[in-house]
Amino acid sequence: MTFKLLTPVTLGRYELPNRLVMAPLTRNRASAGNVPTELNATYYAQRASAGLIVTEASQISPQGMGYPATPGIYSPEQVEGWKLVTQAVHDRGGRIFLQLWHVGRISHPSLQPNGELPVAPSAIAPAGMAATYTGEQPFVTPRALELSEIPGIVEDYRQAAENALAAGFDGIEVHGANGYLIDQFLQDGSNHRTDAYGGSIENRARFLLEVLEAVIGVWGSDRVGLRLSPTGTFNDMHDSDPKALFSYVVQALNPLNLAYLHLVEPRWDNPEVRDKTKDLGAHFFRPLYRGTLISAGGFTRETGNAVLEAGDADLIAYGRWFISNPDLPERFALNADLNPYDRNTFYGGDSRGYTDYPALERQPA
Repeated sequence: MTFKLLTPVTLGRYELPNRLVMAPLTRNRASAGNVPTELNATYYAQRASAGLIVTEASQISPQGMGYPATPGIYSPEQVEGWKLVTQAVHDRGGRIFLQLWHVGRISHPSLQPNGELPVAPSAIAPAGMAATYTGEQPFVTPRALELSEIPGIVEDYRQAAENALAAGFDGIEVHGANGYLIDQFLQDGSNHRTDAYGGSIENRARFLLEVLEAVIGVWGSDRVGLRLSPTGTFNDMHDSDPKALFSYVVQALNPLNLAYLHLVEPRWDNPEVRDKTKDLGAHFFRPLYRGTLISAGGFTRETGNAVLEAGDADLIAYGRWFISNPDLPERFALNADLNPYDRNTFYGGDSRGYTDYPALERQPA
């Protein structure tokens, strides 16, 4: 029987050789000025056998930054750094999308221009701690964006999309998940606005749809993806009616004809979480969305393939297993053992735990 994970698939204007997506993975290894380097190019090139690579989240502006040593896509130096990455991936025959990111309230004044407050839809501090260059510090109460400022942030997304095009990417993914700015606008736990961007579901979805319209104007819809996390509680996220909210949002995407919708699922290796949220996974959204679906959620080789066979998704995103197995498609094809990953080297550091995971040893012919 054909193993569906390893079969070709059409995604937007691209024909992919397999259905494995390298998920966006923050690794905190950008250089000064949040510029990608040759080390980052080596890392991504090693993983170019993925059907599609989605890069680590990359801030669209200095204001969008929320973690140390994360790459940006707003300066000429960053564009030049990303060119190293795209060229290296393309030299290996790979395809790579850049994930566009604004963290909103998930930041700290020490990471913001001139030590300013982070911005958000509403002045509501998230629970938890911010990652800074001097260690963890409590989140502060963000400044609520003025209505007049929102078009400027939409323009930052558009300009970042232009920069990604100049850097040689094959497409972009808008980060609308995991409690960052777009998600903060969507969910009523973080959005208490009373203007055109708050209150009703339609109003709370307005910012996302304006961002998508702006970046589609640069790339065309068939090279734009979107990531959402309908069940996510990361970064203190919650909504009074997530089923109604995300049902509306997902159906509103249909006329846009995006390259794909990328859903963060409850972790497959946590049955308790899955039982509580099983009605908001890919299986729920598949009948509502007419386009290509990518599902991410702690999948194994077998569980990922089962989702494809069930028809609930078209591609499966892998994170931790791509960190430790640069040749993951080959290992899946051979059903070979996987390198274990080391959580201690996930974030920050040098080549250790980044570019030194071994590929399969090949026997001489």
